[in-house]
Amino acid sequence: MNDITELILEEHAEMRRQFAALDDARTVEEQRRVWASLAQLLDLHAATEEAVFYPALLRRGADAVEETDDAIRDHNSIRDAVAAAAAAELGSERWWSAVGDARRENSEHMTEEEDGALPDFRRSAPVELRADLATRFLAFRAEHPGGRGADTADKDPQQYIDDHR
Repeated sequence: MNDITELILEEHAEMRRQFAALDDARTVEEQRRVWASLAQLLDLHAATEEAVFYPALLRRGADAVEETDDAIRDHNSIRDAVAAAAAAELGSERWWSAVGDARRENSEHMTEEEDGALPDFRRSAPVELRADLATRFLAFRAEHPGGRGADTADKDPQQYIDDHR
């Protein structure tokens, strides 16, 4: 069965694999290839969660407002770090610093999500809703190949919550 929480966990695992691949990259071309894929995944993952998962969590989760506020702030920090890496010379100290910021912010976010928002949602949402949201998650991805057209801009957490509650 498709389940939104499982899709999110699968993407988290993919992010971890790609950060590990970046550690193993030995040439600038390898770094470019891995980072291009990873940066795109980080931005698109946040946009997909914001379009599909967090609006549903706000309607169902016990601690949804706090979890959503924290997630939007985390997404903004991750996006900012990805943008800082894009503005730096690939492989430079400044680039590695921005990539490190993205990794730290993303690792913290994934842990918080895996320990809070996802279990909260699994407890409060019926399996049919989780399956429907998984379909919507995959449809969002299909509608935004390579992230094209997805809203990857920073968001005001309170405005996001007000708009989706």
